[in-house]
Amino acid sequence: MPKDHQSSSDKVTRDSGHRHWCYKGTYIEEEMMFFPSFLDGLARMVSMKKGKNTSSTEDDIGREEFGCQEDMIFCGIFDGHGQWGHIIAKRVKQSVPPSLLCNWQKALALTSLGQELNTEPNRSTRNHQFDIWKQSCLKTYADIDQELKHHPGIDSFHSGTTALTIIKQGEQLVIANVGDSRAVLATISDDGNLIPFQPTIDFKPNIPEEAERIRQSQGRVSCSRDEPGVYRVWMPKGDAPGLAVSRAIGDHCVKEFGLISVPDVTQRNITNKDQFVILATDGVWDVISNEEAVEIVCSTDDREKSAKRLVQCAMRAWRSKKRGIAMDDISAICLFFHPKLFQEVNPFKASK
Repeated sequence: MPKDHQSSSDKVTRDSGHRHWCYKGTYIEEEMMFFPSFLDGLARMVSMKKGKNTSSTEDDIGREEFGCQEDMIFCGIFDGHGQWGHIIAKRVKQSVPPSLLCNWQKALALTSLGQELNTEPNRSTRNHQFDIWKQSCLKTYADIDQELKHHPGIDSFHSGTTALTIIKQGEQLVIANVGDSRAVLATISDDGNLIPFQPTIDFKPNIPEEAERIRQSQGRVSCSRDEPGVYRVWMPKGDAPGLAVSRAIGDHCVKEFGLISVPDVTQRNITNKDQFVILATDGVWDVISNEEAVEIVCSTDDREKSAKRLVQCAMRAWRSKKRGIAMDDISAICLFFHPKLFQEVNPFKASK
């Protein structure tokens, strides 16, 4: 990976359903996804599950580019839930990259953008690029959700996964999100401080627009007595599935009752003030604020260890803030945009 596209990643898994991975042309059998043109210095991934420690490294990285574009990177995090969550998350992580690439290439072939990509990018071109990526993401997520529904060997009725993916094409960042994993971008404010910007929405059932859609579809949104403040999606009758997200791939038992797999797709044009982006599961954000995450990452001397340090900090915070509660999946990816932090920034003074 070029020095201006360094990345690091790490994870801790505490239940059956988490996958995040890195992929670039050839797929890596682990829990991280990247499609960069080059991939150097990925942090070692550590998996902790039910007290058993295991570790693994990436053996087959490859050198192919995603979409045959040297300036294109793809990252994704997938957080499964339910009895089959780990199987569904793994299936989705394998399906999204080739499906998205195929849909994108088909869309390109139907437009004149293929020729425009070889010219100097302008606002009109970037908007056109985003429209194609957005439609490709929407089709990809919809197709994969339907494939799971009819898959004879995977039970996605009461199980599913979140999906948070980003595509960096040149200086354009395209983000597609289903579920409650979160992306946080670190950028430099006018006064020289590093501040967080959250381009994604945590799709929880109590968000007014999400709750309205679910209720209009006859689904229920409510908290249980033993989890005050934790809103879940329920079928019209009974106590299933109790899903803590309003959007997911899978979970077909509540698809007719307001749950959707439609991703929220947004874009951002990266500037020299944008420093890095963090992708992490809700287990991180339940105990670490956006500001704290940015400060943890930017104050880590070795970028390759930044995701691991963020995960470790989240683990410690979970133990102190949520004593007696089983630790949720905790995973993170950090993607840096430039060789080093902007000179004027104070990396130890993230604005509140």
